[in-house]
Amino acid sequence: MKAIINGKVVTVTGETYDKGIVLVEGDKIVAVGADVAVPADAEVIDAAGCWVMPGLIDCHTHISNFNEPNSIPGNYDGNEATSPITAHVRAMDAVYPDDYAIKPVREAGFTTVCILPGSANVIGGTGISVKLRGHTAKEMAIPGTEQMKFAFGENPKRVYGGKKVIPSTRMGVGAVLREALFNAKNYSDSLIEAETDPSKKPKPDFKLEALVPVVRGEMRCRMHAHTSHDILTAISIAEEYNLDYVIEHCTEGYKIADVLNEKSARVVIGPHLTAPSKVEIHGRKLENSGILANEENITVCLTADTGSETSRLPMTIGMLMRRGLSEEKAIQGVTINPAKVLNLDHRVGSLEVGKDADIAIFDGHPFDSMTLCRLVMIDGEIYKNTL
Repeated sequence: MKAIINGKVVTVTGETYDKGIVLVEGDKIVAVGADVAVPADAEVIDAAGCWVMPGLIDCHTHISNFNEPNSIPGNYDGNEATSPITAHVRAMDAVYPDDYAIKPVREAGFTTVCILPGSANVIGGTGISVKLRGHTAKEMAIPGTEQMKFAFGENPKRVYGGKKVIPSTRMGVGAVLREALFNAKNYSDSLIEAETDPSKKPKPDFKLEALVPVVRGEMRCRMHAHTSHDILTAISIAEEYNLDYVIEHCTEGYKIADVLNEKSARVVIGPHLTAPSKVEIHGRKLENSGILANEENITVCLTADTGSETSRLPMTIGMLMRRGLSEEKAIQGVTINPAKVLNLDHRVGSLEVGKDADIAIFDGHPFDSMTLCRLVMIDGEIYKNTL
């Protein structure tokens, strides 16, 4: 058994204990509180002067897919940019346990991330959530966490417009996506009919098969959309096909905060510090996350988007706090909220009895640029300890 003592324990979903105790047995948290008895034979970790947090979560990364440096030919696996619809490709097939980004991101306090395909394609394939440990991709992956990546706006327009194939416009993006979903819905309906009438079974289609759980509402869609009108198009199509969706980036979300609030939207905001390399991100504001998080019904997650940049997300969040994001919402944005987006809030995202023993200990406020992460624990095993 391990006992973390004397630290400021931030449970996220419950109390914060200025001088709390967290007990870990095996890979689970077994006790959290201020007056927890520490067994005599426990391995004691003294976190005096530190913040004890659930392991941080970035629910939108391209770790192992974009690779670093991704300028090297053959070292980039982020986009299967050979067709606007590649629903059947899996980020899982490019997960590399020795990827450059894993160690610095883990040592910054992140224990779980979602690895998504990029946004070159209208439908880019499935992402997967992983723990930042393990010798093989299978050991890293969290089974059942696949989510489908969609993209609106400049990226698919640029990639396929340059090839003189649809889509080259926002109209084309919408048309390609609607057609794919329409075909997937028909395919899904035929599969259901075939359960009682085998003659109705459709010809196998690998791409449409991958979209069946999407059109049945069984797989969440992660919808890349920066501008307000792309966000609204994404929502419109999602509602048209009754999709379970999350808006990724949501760069101009502040312009339509009322609509997002009405829709009880889940949004993943970021990256925050990249150059304004595309017109669709010229409207980016560091105030965006605070504006949206202040709405009653919007769930806000925070991301650094790429690979090792996630290691700098905590100090970036400090900048967001200076521009209107509350401490409570900031903490939720890299803990319980992304856990909910990934359907993992029963396992990670807070310090609660029965949850995975994924813990990060910081020697100051976790979002202060002067703070260092001193200890990282995943499933009860310590991967970094400089206390």
